Amino acid sequence: MTEIRNVAADLARFKRRVVVIGLVVLFAFSLLGARLFYLQVVRHEDLAEQAESNRTAIVPVVPNRGLILDRNGIVLASNYSAYTLEITPSKVGDVEETIESLTQVLEVSPRDRRRFKRLREDSRSFDSIPIRTRLSDEEVARFAAQRYRFPGVEIKARLFRNYPHAELASHVLGYIGRINQREKTAMEDWAEEDQANYKGTDYIGKLGIEQSYEKTLHGQTGVEQMETSAGGRAVRRLASHPATPGNTVMLSLDIKLQKLVEDMFGDRRGALVAIDPRTGEVLAFVSKPTFDPNLFVEGIDTESWQALTESLDKPLLNRALRGTYPPGSTYKPFMALAALQTGKRGPNVVVNDPGYFNFGGHRFGSPEGNIGGVDMRRSIQLSSNIYYYSLANEMGVDLIHDFMKPMGFGQITGIDLGGEVRGVLPSTEWKRNAYKRPEQKKWYAGETISLGIGQGYNAFTMLQLAQATAIVADGGLKHKPHLVLATRNTVSGQVVPLPQPPAENLGYTAANVAVVREGLTSVVTSGTARGVFAGAGYQAAGKTGTAQAVTQAQNTKYNAKALEEHQRDHALFMAFAPATDPKIALAVVVENAGWGAGAAAPIARRVFDYWLMDQYPSEVDMAAIRVGKATAPIGKPRVASEVAWPAAASAATAP
Repeated sequence: MTEIRNVAADLARFKRRVVVIGLVVLFAFSLLGARLFYLQVVRHEDLAEQAESNRTAIVPVVPNRGLILDRNGIVLASNYSAYTLEITPSKVGDVEETIESLTQVLEVSPRDRRRFKRLREDSRSFDSIPIRTRLSDEEVARFAAQRYRFPGVEIKARLFRNYPHAELASHVLGYIGRINQREKTAMEDWAEEDQANYKGTDYIGKLGIEQSYEKTLHGQTGVEQMETSAGGRAVRRLASHPATPGNTVMLSLDIKLQKLVEDMFGDRRGALVAIDPRTGEVLAFVSKPTFDPNLFVEGIDTESWQALTESLDKPLLNRALRGTYPPGSTYKPFMALAALQTGKRGPNVVVNDPGYFNFGGHRFGSPEGNIGGVDMRRSIQLSSNIYYYSLANEMGVDLIHDFMKPMGFGQITGIDLGGEVRGVLPSTEWKRNAYKRPEQKKWYAGETISLGIGQGYNAFTMLQLAQATAIVADGGLKHKPHLVLATRNTVSGQVVPLPQPPAENLGYTAANVAVVREGLTSVVTSGTARGVFAGAGYQAAGKTGTAQAVTQAQNTKYNAKALEEHQRDHALFMAFAPATDPKIALAVVVENAGWGAGAAAPIARRVFDYWLMDQYPSEVDMAAIRVGKATAPIGKPRVASEVAWPAAASAATAP
């Protein structure tokens, strides 16, 4: 059967389909054209920038950290470059398996593993963490040949901090360490400019000068624009802006004097602070025992950390800044000055010292025994407890507090080191705030008595005692103690002194200061320190002191041999020299060493000999000082400027 088709209708239907398809195609091409216009014209700049960023990478260039020098230009902190092997945990499937595989190529010690584990706990997963440091060229080449096996592991060239004299002055210098998560969070509150400057920085000052002058030492971060492959590998450098090294920090410390003092302490614990009373410059700042800051640079291992933190000697404690001690009899000269300035007692008033002082039914004794009548000068010379028991009773705790506070006792001195403690300068208000129970808040008159001889609630740092000594030495002028003299611009070489506040005049009358100085001078010429300073080429002024480390039971005679070593009395000495034109003032404590004249004063004598006479103890004299058996120097003193200095020092002298 033949089918009859409507050719005209089919043709019309076909034409309609062609038109529809044509319109669809035209619409599609219109959309494509519009999209091309949008991408090529409207978003041209944005997409071009993205393409460029895919092709290039901006890499921060961490600057060289600034040097730290002593007052004579000896380098105390510097840098060196070394290769490290680093793992980025987020780019590695199984970190432990990767480390095991790495051991087939390079040596990875248990200490390396422990350090990596600790650093990983303090870091984010996308941070690059070192598993090995200080790789040799051979090790770098060996890993490079096997790198394809270890995605997420790479070799980096890093700068490392170096302290060439190891433990010397470690409490002053401090150390740098890897930035932890807490510090990274704190950095988020910094100004945008400072945050940008720390891009790429992994290490920061943690303690001491390294921390206090972090931004000065850090420098300005540079940038490099690198062309990268599709896999993210650097192909070539397109542009760069070099980093600006950190500025050099120049300290007031004389590192040779610092070493002398640390050597004289030997294995004993204690602290010494020496100040130029005319300026407040800190010449020596010693805390013993010390520690090696190099241990912290790459991340300290668990064993070393435990050894430092669990030691009974507390080597991490900065005793000069944070250790507080009763000042003992070294407080008496300041009590004498307080009596003169407040009018509570004149210099010629004679007080009978029978060897005891009765108050409120309690008998306050004195190891000096019956020394008879003493005026103010002799009370300092003979260290009369009875004189100062009665003086404290007459003055009262609040008057003592109000006089001692401007001298810096129980106050923050403002030295350019972080972590300084205030100590305790007692008053009735202090006790109300310090205790909770009502009966503890009350100040009892009997508590005032022992304050006069530097005991009781009194607890001060050696920095505070040294500053107060410097005030007396300079006739009542109070200078802010400081460790940094100036900074030096690494690029221009320009030295910029750090401005210091003007000296504060505490208003002491010259006659009153002279009385105290005469008493201090007599301690050295005919008092408890006369043997130590016999034959000195200058006239010194000072005061010995002995302070209780633990409270003795009432009516119990002190017997050092019956006590544990850490329970024995502390030995103290405060002094300045020359007596008539002081150029150096100091305070020193030797913990649990007993009598101040036997352990502390000999150290001070050698400090003065070094600073004023260019003399260095003989070997036999040094041996006696280290064990607390020295008086006046023995053997022929050496010329300090000619004494051999450690090899590390000569190799690291600043240009």
